[in-house]
Amino acid sequence: MRATVSPPWTYTLQLPHDPRAPGIARATLRAVLKTYGLGELTPTAELLAGELLNNAHCHTDGPYALRLRSSSPEGIRVAVWDSNPQIPPGFGEEARGADRRPPETAEGGRGLHIVRECADRWGSYPMGKGDAGKLLWAEVTPGPR
Repeated sequence: MRATVSPPWTYTLQLPHDPRAPGIARATLRAVLKTYGLGELTPTAELLAGELLNNAHCHTDGPYALRLRSSSPEGIRVAVWDSNPQIPPGFGEEARGADRRPPETAEGGRGLHIVRECADRWGSYPMGKGDAGKLLWAEVTPGPR
């Protein structure tokens, strides 16, 4: 029997600043994962994508993009680019190993905490200088969380 190896893949979906865009992006994510036989990752990947997309939609006025790529033979990386170059508090290097939960009385700030808790790995980086924006990403692999 010969093993089948799937080549690395990447999909990028450009999204307008439209309230329907996050839902369209999540539907695209579900279709991509089903196509690659990664359906068991769908609930967590969709949660991660939803939080990252919501962050981009709420904190920028311009377009944003969802990027999906294989990160290992069985895992994926979900990334969202937006035009705001500022890395959100609690999602940069200062958050590694720190308990950065929002105060219980805070009305917001839980989305990226959820990403940090549910992802196997996560990170962020600015995209060049000036107004090139930033990329927030999270990886998920099969197995218990």
